[in-house]
Amino acid sequence: MAARQLRWLLCGELLGYLFWGYWLASRCGWSSGEVAWLVAGFMFGVRLLFVLTTFALARPASDPLPPAMCAGPLGAVRMVIEEYIALCLLFTVVQPFERFWLGPDRLAHCAARPTPLLLIHGYQCNRGFWFWLRRKLEAAGWTVGTHSLEPVFGDIDGYVDGIARRIDEVLAATGAPQVILVGHSMGGLASRAYLRRHGTARVARLITLGTPHQGTQLARLGLGPNARQMRLGSPWLGALAAPLPPASVSIYSVHDNYVYPQQACSTLEGASGAVLVGVGHLGMAISPRVLRSLLAALETSA
Repeated sequence: MAARQLRWLLCGELLGYLFWGYWLASRCGWSSGEVAWLVAGFMFGVRLLFVLTTFALARPASDPLPPAMCAGPLGAVRMVIEEYIALCLLFTVVQPFERFWLGPDRLAHCAARPTPLLLIHGYQCNRGFWFWLRRKLEAAGWTVGTHSLEPVFGDIDGYVDGIARRIDEVLAATGAPQVILVGHSMGGLASRAYLRRHGTARVARLITLGTPHQGTQLARLGLGPNARQMRLGSPWLGALAAPLPPASVSIYSVHDNYVYPQQACSTLEGASGAVLVGVGHLGMAISPRVLRSLLAALETSA
């Protein structure tokens, strides 16, 4: 469902650009090649503008940082480029066609680690978010399952039954008694909603990446019940008291351009914090620094 919606949105965007481009061509006498370059430039220019806008919105609300945690000019440029590449890959190439890029989870292969991972994506994404990290985690010896949260603009509590079924499937396929839940952004909140309803019997640990545990200012611009639930001070977040498995970790970036103010929004009582510098929200999907932090947290559990 999520992939189909992204394909329709992508097709609608391309058709709009093509219509606009050929209208200009008919008015200005441009060739088909010139129109194609114009359409491509506008399409990827809009994505760059979107990335810059998210950082601009986050900047006034960001936490004051000590000099040691500042990204610096080169770090800021690298972070924006990484975020831009991640946005283009995730929403233009991978997630609309996630079955092609990921294929079924390889739950039956013999891994070095006894506890499987279940990766849960965030708002407006699907399991394609993990296309790079899944491969890296498997190379490090982990058995990795993924799950798509549907419907895209649903209630976060409504995702719990799907997560419970996927946990059962992963445990049945691997023979393991528990999974480690790894949630990006809203996926961390959906994981906590599962823990509130079902407890920790089947979950060894919870590791979240860029999750707005206390909400985020950006959620005011989102659509659907799940966006309203992620607003700062929402009643849903206030009621999300849930037992956490031992040694749970909240990994977050002090430069997150979706979750801000970053430190205030990302802390989770009962979980330790792992702080990253110079990483954007979507850039976490392809960031080697996020991979190293995640592997370090997993090694602690191992």
